[in-house]
Amino acid sequence: MQTDSTERAPLGLKLAAGAAIAFLHLPLLVVALYAFTTDKATLGFPPPGLTLQWFGVAWGRTDLWQAFRLSLGVAAVSTAMAILLGTLAALAVVRGRFFGREAITLLVLLPIALPGIVTGIALRSGLSLLDLPFSFWTIVAGHATFCIVAVYNNVAARLRRTGRSQIEASMDLGADSFQTFRWIVLPAIATALLAGGMLAFSLSFDEVIVTTFTAGQQRTLPIWILDQLTKPRDRPVTNVTALFVIAVTTIPILLAHKLSGGGDRDDR
Repeated sequence: MQTDSTERAPLGLKLAAGAAIAFLHLPLLVVALYAFTTDKATLGFPPPGLTLQWFGVAWGRTDLWQAFRLSLGVAAVSTAMAILLGTLAALAVVRGRFFGREAITLLVLLPIALPGIVTGIALRSGLSLLDLPFSFWTIVAGHATFCIVAVYNNVAARLRRTGRSQIEASMDLGADSFQTFRWIVLPAIATALLAGGMLAFSLSFDEVIVTTFTAGQQRTLPIWILDQLTKPRDRPVTNVTALFVIAVTTIPILLAHKLSGGGDRDDR
């Protein structure tokens, strides 16, 4: 007779988990609520009324759309660079055996561990030394430094779980390195690539600190939102935009979580 070995969590642990979730997500609910308020000057609670007019106002803001297009382009290019460089780094570190392999792992992971302001100052100093003007590509370079980590971690973890027997069999049967990568390695890491790419896109799309040091006079959507906070009468439009950013970044993160096996249960 099969018995259920699943243990119920203590009540205190459930309450603590609920409090942590509320602490993380209640501010997002507040942002969502005040995207519909009829009062554009204050943030009193409860809102005096609810309206959809601010969504129409936000839709007609050309400066908002310019910032959105810049953020979308930067996130797309940064993600593409992260997928390419992160995959190559993971293949070299996991499949290769050479002196300094652990040091390379540390260097790849370091940007995500450092405070964003440190990375931003370092990038700003590098741009000044090279006398490079601020442009779309300086923002991309800044974002790629931490987006690579998202792809690297996913691909490296998948490669470590993938046996070498199929690769060795492919080589024994006469396949060259490119054919082996195309038919054996790539299908094995495809979902890890997709998950890492989605996470990298989300990280880039809503990044503020590094962007501040590498954008110059350009405004990505998060920078636009930050600037709008100094304009009290535009608060509802700012909240509408923030709600949109939450949706754009949350959906890829949820998909990445699912694709990377985060929702798997241990049924033993």
